[in-house]
Amino acid sequence: MKKYRQGAYYGIFFLLLSAAPFFLTDFRAGLLAKFLCYGIIAVGISLIWGYTGILSLGHGVFFGLGAYCMAMYLKLEASPSGMPDFMEWNGITELPFIWTMFKNPVFALAAAVLVPSLIAVLIGYVTFKNRIKGVFFSIISQAVVVVTVTLFIGAQQITGGTSGLTNFFTVFQVPLTDSGTKTILYYVTVFTLFLIMALSFGLTKTRFGKILIAIRDGENRLRFLGYNPTGYKVFIYALSAAFAGLAGVLFVLQVGIISPEMMGIIPSVEMVLWAAIGGRYSILGAAAGAILTNSAKSYLSESYPEFWTIFLGALFLVVVLYLPNGLAGLVEKVKLRFTKKEKKGEVKHAGDSLVS
Repeated sequence: MKKYRQGAYYGIFFLLLSAAPFFLTDFRAGLLAKFLCYGIIAVGISLIWGYTGILSLGHGVFFGLGAYCMAMYLKLEASPSGMPDFMEWNGITELPFIWTMFKNPVFALAAAVLVPSLIAVLIGYVTFKNRIKGVFFSIISQAVVVVTVTLFIGAQQITGGTSGLTNFFTVFQVPLTDSGTKTILYYVTVFTLFLIMALSFGLTKTRFGKILIAIRDGENRLRFLGYNPTGYKVFIYALSAAFAGLAGVLFVLQVGIISPEMMGIIPSVEMVLWAAIGGRYSILGAAAGAILTNSAKSYLSESYPEFWTIFLGALFLVVVLYLPNGLAGLVEKVKLRFTKKEKKGEVKHAGDSLVS
């Protein structure tokens, strides 16, 4: 019965997302598409933080790497001379070797997923093998962000520096500004989110998912039972990085820009907050949290430009202090309360029947 109920929640969620473009303006639909990309990141964070107990404050790096890989292909497609404009301004006469590989869209898409995953495997293996966890791992993940952002800003001739990569006009020779293209990209994003949520939900219901929860609740006890948590932690960290990289691809296609600022410490921390507000122990809650949080951020910044940061901060405080399991936990509490009332009503009704 519980599975059917959860399936109904997922069905309603994606039904609303599928119908949204019919009720929103093009601008609002574009914003929602961007928020769906954030939802993909939040699902990955739910897996690594909510289910495995590993707090990563560096997922902005994986998101940025995936976005840059796709942006490099888009930039080359938008450059008639075959040389990105910022390179010409810097006096570069020959396309760097690393850029030549991104002329192929298949390679760009594969790199957007594989590069973040491989970096996550490297970082994860070194840290988890040495049993570095908790706040120490969180600090290391933030250090990776600082180093990566510094490298991307410093390598201006290759990455575009602080300005990043922008001015994309087509994808596969199809205009990105065309309303039909935007609609297709929106539904591609919805479908991608659906696949990732289905994969993640299914993964958590397997034996592998139970081991992840065991790592979170008692890693040492799991070791005593003969399991080696390192491999499981590396895999789930790499999987969440792949999700973030794929979100970066869709983000660039929707928004048309990526810069080092978008992969910095603040965006990385915000990604964790999305999952916390929605419910880090829930795949659906984390995705919904990313969408609702950014929708609230957009509304408040438009309606109350002088005070919106205060309102948003107050929202975070309320969730942290009173809703430790996020909005998904609140829904479960309300549902449990109604279930208890129904059971009490059934018992009372049964008692009345016996008396009569």
